[in-house]
Amino acid sequence: MGGAFVAAAFLARLGGRIGLPTIPLFILAGILLGPNTPGYVLLEDPHDLEMLSALGLVLLLFYLGLEFHMDDLRTGGRKMAVAGSAYLLLNVGAGLGFGFALGWGTSEALVLAGVLGISSSAIVTKILVDLGRIGNKETRPILGIIVVEDIFLALYLAALQPIISGADGLGAALWDIGKAFAFLLLLAVAARWGTGLIGRLFAIKDNELLVISFLGAAVLVAGVAEKFGVADAIGAFMVGLILGNTGAGDRIRDLVHPLRDAFAAIFFFNFGLSIAPGDLPTVIGPVLIAIAVTVTMNLVAGLVTARVYGFGPQPTANVATTLLARGEFALILATMAAAAGLDGRLSPFIAGYVLILAVVAPLVAGRSHWLARWLPGGRADAERTEGSAELVEAGR
Repeated sequence: MGGAFVAAAFLARLGGRIGLPTIPLFILAGILLGPNTPGYVLLEDPHDLEMLSALGLVLLLFYLGLEFHMDDLRTGGRKMAVAGSAYLLLNVGAGLGFGFALGWGTSEALVLAGVLGISSSAIVTKILVDLGRIGNKETRPILGIIVVEDIFLALYLAALQPIISGADGLGAALWDIGKAFAFLLLLAVAARWGTGLIGRLFAIKDNELLVISFLGAAVLVAGVAEKFGVADAIGAFMVGLILGNTGAGDRIRDLVHPLRDAFAAIFFFNFGLSIAPGDLPTVIGPVLIAIAVTVTMNLVAGLVTARVYGFGPQPTANVATTLLARGEFALILATMAAAAGLDGRLSPFIAGYVLILAVVAPLVAGRSHWLARWLPGGRADAERTEGSAELVEAGR
């Protein structure tokens, strides 16, 4: 674990000197020191860091929930649902069509629909933090889309498992979906009406006890959520959503920062450990086509979100590029597909697709102003911005 932290920090410091984001560098550290790359192997088995990696994902989504206020849900819930549903319809639909076009099989197409359709909550959150966009007006819709995706994810996983495993028990599948929905409903009720009581429980003056309390709550609810068939990430998100709206919310946000950053680095490092670069050439063609499909659908989804919220070119470009990354959910699907004995090309395809987007998405998101210039009204906005900058400089 110490070697993982040091390697991630070393590469991130080198990359920082030339302006590279930390996410792909943490992943690269895992690839270079993992069992699938020639040379020194720091960890033979990625499962050795599995619990720490899971904790990194939980803390990232917990922080995401802390930044998502209940007022945003009350005042913008309808817009959030429309934008999130449009994003899913475009991306999941395109993924399903792509999967059938490949001709690998129906179960494989259903897996690819999820792989291409769902953004990486972890990477999206890290991008927003790294680029300092948490307070931007387009960040609320981005987080709203992530919430809708995570709710869809909980139901999708529950429905997909019996299908790809060949199970013929419709009743069992419906029972799993019902459990997941009931747990999500319980968390939603707690977020809506339980904030006052929970706020009193977390009215703790001592920082040490507060850290132990919110960390325990986030991890416990995440674990219980997983038992009910809900992604652990959405459980942690809901805990963050509740605590962020209590009197202790600001203190919790400050205290969770170092924990979030440290364990998020392990999450991305562990992601790199699971990637086998040697398998990528066999599926590079479909991977590049899938990336082109994803970029196109994200741009269309960004335009739809802009129409719903009345955004200009720059916020539209931010939405389209920030949600581009794919990650942890795709890896979950790769594991499920391998366990179910599906087409062997799925695993290297998913690894290559996720790796390229995990590297490209932070770079593209940081340069979204280039895309904004090509959107409707973008050139005029850019000229006005440049003119304002020139006037300021002349005034100096």
